[in-house]
Parts: sequence; C-alpha cells; structure tokens
Amino acid sequence: MGPIATDVVLLPDAAMTDQAIALNRMLVGKDAREITLEAGRCLPHISLAMGCIDESDVEPIAGWLQRLAGQTPVRELDVAGVIIPTNARGQKATLLEVKKSRALQALHEMVMTTLESYFRYEASAAMIYDDVVAETTLEWIRAYREKAAFERFLPHITIGYGELPTQLSLPSGFGVSKLALCHLGNHCTCRKVLAFASLETGERSSQ
Repeated sequence: MGPIATDVVLLPDAAMTDQAIALNRMLVGKDAREITLEAGRCLPHISLAMGCIDESDVEPIAGWLQRLAGQTPVRELDVAGVIIPTNARGQKATLLEVKKSRALQALHEMVMTTLESYFRYEASAAMIYDDVVAETTLEWIRAYREKAAFERFLPHITIGYGELPTQLSLPSGFGVSKLALCHLGNHCTCRKVLAFASLETGERSSQ
C-alpha cells in the first residue's frame, strides 16, 4: 500500500449537496467546467484537515472518526457569504464561506492535532485520485498546514472555478451528515470516500 492524498471533511446534508451542485452548474467563465460537482463522484464538502497518508492508515483513522463523530456538537452550519479568491494560475474560484463557530474551530484543531502523526505533506501526482493533476493542487496540499490551518482556518464549500450570476439567492443554514476521510482529486476535490462516520445515524464505513 502506498501513500495517498486525503482530506478529512464534513459532508453537507442531501439538500445542501443538491444546492451546491446546482450552483456549480450556474458558474460562468472559461474555467467553469474544471470542477464539476456530482453526488458520489465529486462531493461538495467542508475541509477540516488535508495531508498525505499511507493507505494502511485508513482503517485506524476510520475508527477515530467514529469516536469523534459521537463527541462533536457540530450538526448545523450557516453560510456567511461568497468569497472569490484567485489561485496561482490566475483562476477565480467561487466559495461559499461557512460561518466559523467555536465548535467548528475546535473540531478542525482536534482533527489537525490528532492526525499529525499520520499526515505528510510531500504530495505528488501519483497520490491524487485523478490522472490529470494541476501543480496548484499539489502546492495547496503541501502548504495546507502553514496556510490554511489553525488560526488561518477558513471553512467553506468550493463551488468551482468561475463566478455566479449576480443577485442570486444563496442557501443559508444547513445540516452536516458525515465526518469523512476522502481521497483527493485534482483541484483538491473529494473524489472518493475512504471512510465515514454518520453524524445523523451513527453509521460507520471504511474501504
């Protein structure tokens, strides 16, 4: 078993997943189809911690996720607004910013701290789920701890590249359904769920 690039995430409930996918289809711009959100294949998500692990570590991490799911009070989240950052390739991305609560910040920090012994950050294209991998994908994984964790944690759902039509009604509050470990695809998409713990039913799964 070799190393793979992963993301520990919160998966939104079915209603929010459908809304995020619908917004993805509305994006306009030359890069709008580089990320195509799709249930079961490219999942809307809120990243909590990103890093590379050995495939043999999936099972112990799955067990820990199950225990954590039973402890976290994070069940409902709110959309704070839309942010449109630009990456190193000059591409604009549309993100739904998620309101940061104390509970969500604490969950992020707990995941980061606990998985420190598993994570490595020397990402390579061979560790990514997809065959085509942009250098910005690898750069983001390598720099995640430094640029996106702890005090720099910015919870969000990536809708995709491009921009949304103006005066569009956005979703507000939504539920979260699962705490999951996902195999990262190009553009740090969640392409395959490797393990999850349900925040709704207590169900657990790992592959």
